[in-house]
Amino acid sequence: RHPLVRELEQVEEENIQIPPPRGKRSPRAAKRRPKRTTTLVDEFLDENSQIRHVFFPDMKTAIDPLKDAGNDSFYYYPGRIWLDTEGNPIQAHGGGMIYDERSSTYYWYGEYKDGPTYHAHKKGAARVDIIGVGCYSSKDLWTWKNEGIVLTAEESNETHDLHKSNVLERPKVIYNENTGKYVMWMHIDDANYTKAAVGIAVSDYPTGPFDYLGSQRPHGYESRDMTVFKDDDGVAYLIYSSEDNSELHIGPLTKDYLDVKPDIRRILVGQHREAPALFKYRGTYYMITSGCTGWAPNEALAHAADSIMGPWETMGNPCIGGNKMFRLATFFSQSTFVIPLPGIPGSYIFMADRWNPADLSDSRYVWLPLIVGGPADRPFEFNFGFPLWPRVSIYWHRKWRLPWSWRVTK
Repeated sequence: RHPLVRELEQVEEENIQIPPPRGKRSPRAAKRRPKRTTTLVDEFLDENSQIRHVFFPDMKTAIDPLKDAGNDSFYYYPGRIWLDTEGNPIQAHGGGMIYDERSSTYYWYGEYKDGPTYHAHKKGAARVDIIGVGCYSSKDLWTWKNEGIVLTAEESNETHDLHKSNVLERPKVIYNENTGKYVMWMHIDDANYTKAAVGIAVSDYPTGPFDYLGSQRPHGYESRDMTVFKDDDGVAYLIYSSEDNSELHIGPLTKDYLDVKPDIRRILVGQHREAPALFKYRGTYYMITSGCTGWAPNEALAHAADSIMGPWETMGNPCIGGNKMFRLATFFSQSTFVIPLPGIPGSYIFMADRWNPADLSDSRYVWLPLIVGGPADRPFEFNFGFPLWPRVSIYWHRKWRLPWSWRVTK
């Protein structure tokens, strides 16, 4: 293995002790055996937990690229507040990334959630009114300039998809060489998640503004968590959770990227996966997905296919390091995108969100190294002929940075 890869494979372990319950328990309560033991996920979801700072460090530890000079430069601290060049927390949740070759710049798009968290009704999920899609630019993947809200909410027209009372999630942008347009796809829904559609917007510039074109149910099916993937040949694909999130659908987009073609393949049927993040390495397609547990973290799975339209095989949990609960909770985060890195083949950044359902605007980013390589995953005994694809591994680090040869030249 390349020495720079070995450096990132030196993962860190975690030994977080669950605190005892506050206050002295009565003798009767002390004798009663609890129905189940408290887990780290319970502590993570408890906004009053004594170890809350472990998952959501305060502003004192924020990543500030303008102040972290010298030896502290370029370090990622998964879960810490990350500031832009104006000193404000980055607002790009559920996001995606493009590298614009014309400007040699990375653009990070995501949900701008800098508003109050509330529940639309008693049993409704935590939510924030639509504000819009935020955009940030960077030359080095570490210092991010706020380019503003490139797709804004509709304040007055309650029938509009982007009315603030609705849902806009997981915006992804791809560039179309044929039309010269930047095309944004996103999950559009109502407050009760019954609309289940995709929205499309276009712009002449990566920094917008984007013009909203409308929404649809692709192929006539429900669409919730989604992403788009642009292949080497310029063909783009939409991948979305459907049928009450019980399966994923995948199909190519039209040449202008503004619609779906009729071709469709149902994949991972009955597996209840969402939050797809796709990438390609040496002709093989890979995908990271999460389970369906709302804002609560769960176990990621890696999948692989020789053809993007399938069949797709599940390879197992790619998470390495931390501790068992860290791995089973995807380091307390949920996948959103995988960034290919220049330099060493098979090296990527895994982008994920650490959701904070008590205050969604304070949700954090978990960026970690993802490596394709090493021993192949063992074939499932029940599936004779399972291809021996290289292992996909996401390595846990409390603190890490890209080796010099990986960093983007300014």
